[in-house]
Amino acid sequence: MTTTVDSAISPAVSTTQSHPWPLFGLLNLIVVVALSIGSWYLLADPQTSPWDFYPLPFNAALFWSIVFIVFIGFNCEFAGFDRIPQPWRGSVVLVSTALFGIAATWLLSPGLGELYPDFASDREAGLGYFAGALFVLFGFGTWVMAALNWNHWPWTGLGMKQPLAGLCEIAFVAIPTLALYFTLGLPAVSLSATNPLMSIDTVLGWFYSIVVCVIFTGQTLDNWPWRSFASSSKRWLMPLTATIGNAALGTALYFVMVSVAKFLVGQSNVDELGAVINQFPAQIGVCWVLWMVLWANAFGNWPTRYGDSVNFAVRAVVTLTLGVATFLFYYKFAAEHILHEPPIAGSLYGNALGFIDWLVLWTLLYVVGFQSWGLRRLTPAP
Repeated sequence: MTTTVDSAISPAVSTTQSHPWPLFGLLNLIVVVALSIGSWYLLADPQTSPWDFYPLPFNAALFWSIVFIVFIGFNCEFAGFDRIPQPWRGSVVLVSTALFGIAATWLLSPGLGELYPDFASDREAGLGYFAGALFVLFGFGTWVMAALNWNHWPWTGLGMKQPLAGLCEIAFVAIPTLALYFTLGLPAVSLSATNPLMSIDTVLGWFYSIVVCVIFTGQTLDNWPWRSFASSSKRWLMPLTATIGNAALGTALYFVMVSVAKFLVGQSNVDELGAVINQFPAQIGVCWVLWMVLWANAFGNWPTRYGDSVNFAVRAVVTLTLGVATFLFYYKFAAEHILHEPPIAGSLYGNALGFIDWLVLWTLLYVVGFQSWGLRRLTPAP
């Protein structure tokens, strides 16, 4: 992670400190999993939840909740929230996140759905909720990139402080985010569009691959190689190269991950999925993102003591390996037997963009928002 974002969303965990960082990270993981599964059984589980929220509008509120964490944590660096002592700070983050997610979902469907049928809450299979929440996919790329890769350019260079810098960032980056949504996203799910540029499966798989590259370069690689332009007199080169570079890397990653997904799920499942396999780079990608976020914020982004080439290579291998293992465990066992999700094709159950994103949200809420409250005495001491 970059220095700016580190100060906002990463607990001070160092691999050179006296207490064992693997224990601290593992305990955080256990808490996050327990919170995620417990709340899943209450709110979303098709068998145990008293409400009929699965998969939508649950997933829609989930996506909007994550983007709210991006706003207050990544873009605004928890300005205002950081003055509140724990556990009240985490509680305020939790409540405000939930309220934002619910409100955004309701305003779009059934709110806006009363005027525009694309967002209607009664669309088959919850597509009205999905049409509104699809905007968040592009926000994961643009607003996170502005914080992680651009380092809040140009606002910090203009002398702005938080939260003004973050609010300006949110407002101005909304313009390209909306442009992407209306060009690529909405036409793929609209009732009136007849010839979208991409199918919805391709949009999901391709753009989420770009999101993966944004987080990978910005967080796992400490914003390398884009950071080489940070001290340049032409500071605008950093956001320019990061934007072009992540788009190119994400496009390449998409094609690689389609092949990887076909190998992991097996030919019989690929045959049943058909074109849906094109969204599976996102399904693998969200599992990788989960571990990149956990690794940076709970496991201290280990290793940090070696040169960049070693540090980056080890982080990449570890997080990707754990991500692929999580993908396989989820689709081959957890979705069916633990989370009670329905089958989607052959031996595959569930949708990783639901529950795995739920894990990501709880990671951000507990590890970052609550700063691992209850485990702080086990935090590696400075």
